Amino acid sequence: MQYALRSRTVARPAPAPSAVPAHRPRPQRVRSLIDADALQVLHRAARVLLADLPDLTDRLVAALQDEEPAYRAAVASDPSATWQEVHRSLRHSVSSLLDPRGHRDAARRCSWKIGANRAEQGLPLDALLHAFRLGGSLVWQGLVEETSRTAPEDVRLLVHVAADVWNFVDEHCTLVADAYRQVERQLAWRRENRLRLLAAALLDGTSRIADLPETAHALDLPEQGRYAVVAVTGGCPADTAAVRAAYGRGTRVYWHTGVEVDYGIVLLGDDDPDPGRDAAADGGPAPAHGGTRTGVGTAVTGLAAVGDARRLADLALGLCPRGGGTVRLTEHLPAALVVSAPELGSALADRVLGPLGALEPADEAVLLDTLATWLACDGSAQRAGERLYCHRNTVLNRLRRYEQLTGRSLSRPADVVEISLALTSRGLRGTA
Repeated sequence: MQYALRSRTVARPAPAPSAVPAHRPRPQRVRSLIDADALQVLHRAARVLLADLPDLTDRLVAALQDEEPAYRAAVASDPSATWQEVHRSLRHSVSSLLDPRGHRDAARRCSWKIGANRAEQGLPLDALLHAFRLGGSLVWQGLVEETSRTAPEDVRLLVHVAADVWNFVDEHCTLVADAYRQVERQLAWRRENRLRLLAAALLDGTSRIADLPETAHALDLPEQGRYAVVAVTGGCPADTAAVRAAYGRGTRVYWHTGVEVDYGIVLLGDDDPDPGRDAAADGGPAPAHGGTRTGVGTAVTGLAAVGDARRLADLALGLCPRGGGTVRLTEHLPAALVVSAPELGSALADRVLGPLGALEPADEAVLLDTLATWLACDGSAQRAGERLYCHRNTVLNRLRRYEQLTGRSLSRPADVVEISLALTSRGLRGTA
């Protein structure tokens, strides 16, 4: 609600070209008598408003309460601070009518500060601009009323300064809006940065118990709930976005974008084993999106356990084929055991499969492939032969050869478990 006046000037008509020497300067622009009279009328009324500023402040505060709901709440919460803000703004506004140059900088600082403070307080920008324009209207009305009371015949002169007054109101509305938006951007950055820090601490398992209520509120997730973490990496941005969108269907999820891996903290229902299973049945995120690799961890209880869920998601991600795909940890628990202890997995593979290393590489590959296929077919030589394009007896002969070379028995459950884990470890080493 700040104002300044720019003096209007008018040029006198120049003499005819023949009467003016080429070196003679053009005539000086001088203030017209009408503008000088208008400024006198304006100053006389402004001095009265300045002397009665508390009453003008009361009127503007009352108008804000009646016409602007956002200010109604501000006045109710802190009436003294609101009154002082309005009073300070009006003082700079009216002073600018009397001495534009002397009060311009102070008026601009006042408006900027109001815009910045109201942005921090969360007052809507529309409400703030409405308040400034309402203040401008009230000041203009006061000028007209005072002039009408003391010198009605001079009211017509105020028309000559009206444009300058309202141009200055618009200038300060723009100033207030600039300050508001600048602080709003800063606040948004701080909120986003704080949110990232809270989510990162949650995923790292370093979040403090005291921070969990704030984290739950910031992420819009309940502190006590069932969660799983989805880890996504690889592929182009469009593929990654497709995976994220698929896991966001019908559930609440917060995505944390990392340097190499994006993590989704997914809120599960009471009966959901892991996120995305229903979507996968409908052609959702289970299929690979380009080269995107997705690891889905098992469920945990409470936000405090999200760090454990993230480690489980990383474990599942480590099982994903390099070419892309989705691995749910609940479906690959034996492999997860091997991945979680890679040294033990390597030792087991050397112990169970090591004797095959003495064979020619092609023979070794045939026996390993036959073992893996036979296990994948639930121990059926017939089905394994169909997959390998050979007779079932060929499969049985290869399996017996493996038993002879290693001393293992495929009819002994403990040996079968070890062979399965050893093959998993070897396969993971081959894709690492």
